[in-house]
Amino acid sequence: MTQGSVNTKRPEIRTPLPGPRAAEIIAKDAELISPSYTRGYPFVMARGEGVWAWDVDGNKFLDMTAGIAVTAVGHSHPRVVEAIKRQAEQFLHMSGTDFYYELQIQLAERLNQIAPGTTPKRVFFTNSGAESVEAALKLARYATGRQRIIAFLGAFHGRTMGALSLTGSKPVHRRGFAPLVNGVIHVPYPYCYRSPFDLSKKSCTDWVIDWIEHEIFGHITAPDEVAAIIVEPIQGEGGYIVPPDDFHPRLRELCDRYGILMIADEVQTGVGRTGKWYAMEHWNVEPDIICTAKGIANGMPLGAIIAKRDLMSWPPGAHASTFGGNPVSCAAALATLDVIEEEGLLENATQVGAYMLERLQAMQQRFDVIGDVRGKGLMIGVEFITDRDTHTPNPDLRDRVVDEAFKRGVLLLGAGKNVLRFMPALTLTREEADVALDVVEESLQAVLGA
Repeated sequence: MTQGSVNTKRPEIRTPLPGPRAAEIIAKDAELISPSYTRGYPFVMARGEGVWAWDVDGNKFLDMTAGIAVTAVGHSHPRVVEAIKRQAEQFLHMSGTDFYYELQIQLAERLNQIAPGTTPKRVFFTNSGAESVEAALKLARYATGRQRIIAFLGAFHGRTMGALSLTGSKPVHRRGFAPLVNGVIHVPYPYCYRSPFDLSKKSCTDWVIDWIEHEIFGHITAPDEVAAIIVEPIQGEGGYIVPPDDFHPRLRELCDRYGILMIADEVQTGVGRTGKWYAMEHWNVEPDIICTAKGIANGMPLGAIIAKRDLMSWPPGAHASTFGGNPVSCAAALATLDVIEEEGLLENATQVGAYMLERLQAMQQRFDVIGDVRGKGLMIGVEFITDRDTHTPNPDLRDRVVDEAFKRGVLLLGAGKNVLRFMPALTLTREEADVALDVVEESLQAVLGA
């Protein structure tokens, strides 16, 4: 390795950032690439191994983003790379919507085995999380004959038109794209740390469930017009918001009471991210439809919906995808699932995530600007505030900490207005977690002392 070694357990910054080669590439990017992308700092990747990444100038970074929760078993895991090479030598493509190949069947069987619940299921393959949400939206309407969908404020489901219509995260996602898909109703998510409701009168969960049942069903739509409620088990882009433990069981009960389908958007929470194969397992809830993508193939484009078998009864031609379930992506996914299972990465995510939460909560006691620390497994959010009495968000401080950490060799991203999120590969060790958290604390101290 000419650019560094993963045996060196610290970042190595050798040039001012961005380095000369990175600056050159970023200048070309400004001319040629859509400005709609949201690059926060000038990292230009050259290669990666595990949780480590090198830029084009030889600087070494500890990656706590995993490509936005995608490289579940780390950058370029050798078993995944080998599976990709092996399949590429056999055939690259033969559209699974018109022909058969065994990899799709093998992967569908594995996904059915690890999905929450015991109800028999079927799988539809897509290329991304947004496509999975689109497929779930169509299937829900087709299976129920109903048109309306309930989604949550703060939710992020994607940027294609159907997924965007369900998204309620930031105005910039929707601005200029109306009219969106009709029939979507947004309701509050149980964001207890920053609730719009008076929690001295009712619990966070009670407020939200009652809001749906009495306000929405009482004033906006009859429940028999609602096809589905789509929910992130833990809100991702909205701020890594973990709901109260009774929320998802209560939402499941509400859906069952009115014949409404429950769609779990597990695009970011799934495939081991929270220490379970799918986050809904934390609450023993079986959704009717699960949307999955991101970590499923460790970086290859792949997504899926996993639905109860009796729901997925649409006829040939009703929905399809030329590239969905691409054989190379399926091979990568099967290898990824094998690695997670055989290397004990669900347990590792649970243990290392709990250790990180403990350290971050201790940091919260030392810094008044940290208002809340929350998460499950290796999906952890830290909320920055101006003061603890009002919980006023402090997005500027969050952004400055992210930038300072980058200068010190740790890659981080924000979520929501003011949340710093940790979503590393599930292979992260305690030693590597300590490196990241040490840098975050150093960065926070530097910013506060500036």
